[in-house]
Amino acid sequence: MSIRIAGTGKYVPEKILTNADLERMVDTSDEWIRTRTGIEERHIAAEHETTSDMAYQAGLRALESAGISGEMIDIIIVATTTPDYLFPNTATLLQHRFGAKNAFCFDLFTACTGLISSLEVAFSLLETQRRYRYALVFGAEKLSCITNWKDRNTCVLFGDGAGCVLLEKKDDGQPSALLASSLHADGQYADILKYPAGGSAMPACRESVENALHTIHMKVKKLSNWPSEPC
Repeated sequence: MSIRIAGTGKYVPEKILTNADLERMVDTSDEWIRTRTGIEERHIAAEHETTSDMAYQAGLRALESAGISGEMIDIIIVATTTPDYLFPNTATLLQHRFGAKNAFCFDLFTACTGLISSLEVAFSLLETQRRYRYALVFGAEKLSCITNWKDRNTCVLFGDGAGCVLLEKKDDGQPSALLASSLHADGQYADILKYPAGGSAMPACRESVENALHTIHMKVKKLSNWPSEPC
């Protein structure tokens, strides 16, 4: 038995936000952004465009490249920190759009490592459960909707888009696409990069909105090679 990558797909929105654009929005420069991040431009979703919309387009491309239909999918996992809703999960919305009536679905919230973590979970499910053959795994974000565009420390980093990997289990005796993995976490640094409000620790309220706590916050002084003084 082997698990292989049968198809892949990606989608990015049409709108592009360049470093030059950001120079007109916050106190930064193209040179400062490029030398510290390597980023020259980022794609920004349209106002009406959701995380599931972008993931759907990426999934269509993955299914087309593999030559299979959505009805054949057994597992749908969406790695995202910007779901369409807290519930129902984004994977369920995609299940309906793909017509994957037999698939079970869930979202996985691990931020930057989301797609890697989701692939690990999908591989494990395919390896241990005979009844599963196909898994659609997504990494999809609309981070522009939780970005504070007045905060130059974070707004230069994030954009929107989606990627999809279609995994297939085959009885061909070949090695699996995933040869080895080693996943770790360190919760002592959880306060460095976070989305403070909206959860049970800080439910939405007037104060949380007024203080922009429903946006990405990063403690830059704890990060190496990131100056604390304005550029």
